[in-house]
This record gives sequence, structure tokens and C-alpha cells, in this order.
Amino acid sequence: MTYVKGLEGIVAAETKVGHVDGDKGQLIYRGYWAKDLAINYTFEEVAYLIWNGQLPNHEQLNEFKEEMKAHRVLPKNIVALMDCLPRDTEVMSALRTCISALGDPSYSWPPTKNQAVALTAIAPTIIAYWYRKMNGLEVVEPNENLDHVANYLYMITGEVPDSSLVKALSAYFVLTIEHGMNASTFSSRVVASTESDMVSAICGAIGAMKGPLHGGAPSGVISMFQEIGSAENIEPWVRQKLENKEKIMGFGHRVYRTHDPRAEALKEVSKQISDDNEWFDFIVKIEDTTIRLLNEYKPGRKIYTNVEYFAAAVMKAVELPADLFTPTFTASRLVGWTAHVLEQSEDNRIYRPQSSYIGYTPVEQKQ
Repeated sequence: MTYVKGLEGIVAAETKVGHVDGDKGQLIYRGYWAKDLAINYTFEEVAYLIWNGQLPNHEQLNEFKEEMKAHRVLPKNIVALMDCLPRDTEVMSALRTCISALGDPSYSWPPTKNQAVALTAIAPTIIAYWYRKMNGLEVVEPNENLDHVANYLYMITGEVPDSSLVKALSAYFVLTIEHGMNASTFSSRVVASTESDMVSAICGAIGAMKGPLHGGAPSGVISMFQEIGSAENIEPWVRQKLENKEKIMGFGHRVYRTHDPRAEALKEVSKQISDDNEWFDFIVKIEDTTIRLLNEYKPGRKIYTNVEYFAAAVMKAVELPADLFTPTFTASRLVGWTAHVLEQSEDNRIYRPQSSYIGYTPVEQKQ
């Protein structure tokens, strides 16, 4: 047996959901370029694609939207549960707890698309409810007249959002829907492989996403923008970081060895919705300068901006608070997780890798 730390490079499943090619900078959802989907389609259309393998026609899309809306309202037991949580409970912890409490007998094996829709639809309501409650704000109920992403922003802010901001956040949602066999997706498939229920699999995925090495938020990138401050400080700041061998937030990815297609799509969307062109030019100049200096200090490493860099631009535009970055990521990734759980159930075999024992062996007693 061969030991590979972190299972890097090990193929653990076959999937039709999505494909990541880090060397070519490709991200595919069900046969479509994720970048094109993010720019040209809504979250509901892409979620339908992920779960059904094809884009919806007009009638299918309207029916699907109504199904999503029907699952937005919080059950009374979930409201009662959140009312009992300590006020300083993190949003991700509150979300994990509430999703777990949804695990009634109807969520039995095998998982269903209806369960996937229900969990995806209710997650933004849980996030928004808890965010407002923990900050002493009046809870905002779902708005049936708004689509999924617009309603999410509405429940957080209490105001119907501008369409350009909805487009920006919708692009972010689409680009984070699915990303191969990452830690949280793998966790969901491992739990599902035991023939446990959909809720348990999603709770496992949320637990993995909660870790800072996986669900890292773009708050570090926003802090970097603020620390640099002005265009004349960019090159001295970046050089100092590189000479001190410090990490520069928003650059590099474990998978991509060229431009991250998600970053390219968000860059294009950010350009479309940014009213502050001077600010946008500033972050583009940071990107260009950093990539040039990375090539100077680390030739051949091929380090480029990742999705978090331009996600920071989108988060700034929609004015989402930092403690909602990872929960928002989670709200979109629920689609990918549930699709993988469904796929796992269709051709299941329980995951049972081996471990290599490196401890001591008892000394045999002589007779």
C-alpha cells in the first residue's frame, strides 16, 4: 500500500457533477464552463443544472423557483432552537446546529432531490435570521417576490437590493456552487457512503467548511487592500511581504497552476458593477504588480489570483459583513454537496481506506 499525505492526487470517486483542471485553469459544471454560467445564468438555473444534468426551460425554471420558495420559511422548532443558542454563537455553528435539527425521519436513505432543494432553500434563511438576531436586529422574513440570491440579501439588510448587486452576488454563488473533491465535498460523500441521511452528510460538510484551511473567507484580502491604502504603496508593500516570506492573501491555489477561472469571471462581473472605478483600478493594479513580483521572486511557480481575491471585490460591493463570508460560501456550496450525496447514493460503496501503523509493536514474551 502507498501512503499519500492528505490523499493528494488520489482518485476517490467518479463524478458527472463537475471537473477541475488546475493545469489548464478549467472549471466545468455538467458539461458547461462555470465562467460562462456565472456571467450568463442565474443561481436557480445553475442549481437546476447541477441537480438535473440540464438547464431548465422557462416552465421548468418557474416551477423550480416556486419549489425553492416553498422551503424558505423556518419551522417553529428551528426558530425555538435558535432562540436558545448563546448570542455569541458563530454563524457557521448556528447553521450546522439548525441543519442537524432538520433531520426528521423523512430524511432517510436514499437521499432525494427534494431534500437537496429544501436544505439549499432554507440555509440562507437560517444564516440571515441568526446574523440579525446575534446583532440585536429585527428578523426579516423571506420575500416571496424575490429570487434566491436577492432574497438572501434582503433578509440580511432588510432592503430590496439593487439588481446590479444581485448580479454580482449571484455570480459569486454560481462560481462557488461546486469545486471537485475538496475537503467538505469528500466529507459529505464519506458520510453518505455509510447510508446515513442527507442531513448528516451536509452537517459533516459544514463542519469541514468551517475550518479556516478550507472555508477561508476574503476578509484577509479586504484587510490587505486597506493596509496597502494607495497605489504608490503597492510595490513596496508586496516586496516587503515577499522578502519576509509572508503569505499574500488572494494569491495561489492548491489546485490551479494558471489563472483561476472563478477569479476571471468575478473580475469581469466586478468591473461591470463597480461604480468606484478608481477603487477597481486600484485592486487590478495590486493584482498586476503582485503577479509580476511573484514571477520575479518565485520564478516558475505560476501563482495567480484565486477566487477569494475578486470575491473580496464582490463582498465589498454588496457590503456583506466579514462574519457572513464563509456562511455565504456555504449557502452556495450546498448545491454541490447535495449533488454529490445524490450521486454517491446511486452507486454506493462505503469509504474504507487503510492506515499505515508507525507505532510500537509489543515485544513477544518468551515461553
